[in-house]
Amino acid sequence: MDNADSYARFVQNYSPYADASRDLALRAGIGGEHVVIDLCGGTGVAAVTLLEGMPPHARIISVDGSAAMQEAGRRVYDDPRITWVTCKAEQLADHILEMVDAVVCNSAIWMTDTRATFAAVKAILRPGGRFVFNIPGRAAGLRDAAPALLEMIDVIARADYGYVPPHDERLNRPLLPGLLQAQLAEAGFSTLETEIVAQPCSVEAMRAWLSIPCFARPAGQLRHEQRLEILEKAYSLVDRNQVSHIEWFVAAATA
Repeated sequence: MDNADSYARFVQNYSPYADASRDLALRAGIGGEHVVIDLCGGTGVAAVTLLEGMPPHARIISVDGSAAMQEAGRRVYDDPRITWVTCKAEQLADHILEMVDAVVCNSAIWMTDTRATFAAVKAILRPGGRFVFNIPGRAAGLRDAAPALLEMIDVIARADYGYVPPHDERLNRPLLPGLLQAQLAEAGFSTLETEIVAQPCSVEAMRAWLSIPCFARPAGQLRHEQRLEILEKAYSLVDRNQVSHIEWFVAAATA
């Protein structure tokens, strides 16, 4: 439960995920919808944020493959308008047995089989409904400058811990915007818009995010305790007033 509880605390105390969810809600035209899917919803921060702009009778179905994440979300967000469904994104159509008005996915769709996920979303989205998602810049092939804290972590890990970066096949085969648009078209969607956006992130927020075990850096052979040691060393050396900008590829499509 360390990952789930740590993540739940992070999204309560820092705004990046909620801010990204509000951006996606605007692009999805969330307003009068009755049923919206929060895909790869984790602990439900996107679900709660989406409900801010929806009528009182509206419902959110938060779908995630991690029961632990959803259990942590239930403890934090006790809202009867949120239904929790535990399944992989690719299996969405096997578990959602009704047509929905919109599907929103904040940050995690790149970790799925996007071709299968897009087909599953299309199967449960009503005609004219919107599908909106974002992908971290590196996963979309964008080579934005790494935040200073991440750069310092890499320097310390290599110099003091003999760190050798592992081969990351996902980043070596990025989900380029053109590929994603082709997969959307193959699934039967019409792309409405794509955009690269930059989201500000403070050093303190980055430190908190990197303290979550599943997001700790650097990836690979080091123990989590070592990663935390490196994080604190790096944090002590960077300018804590610096604000980094994290790039995202955002897409909106209609069924």
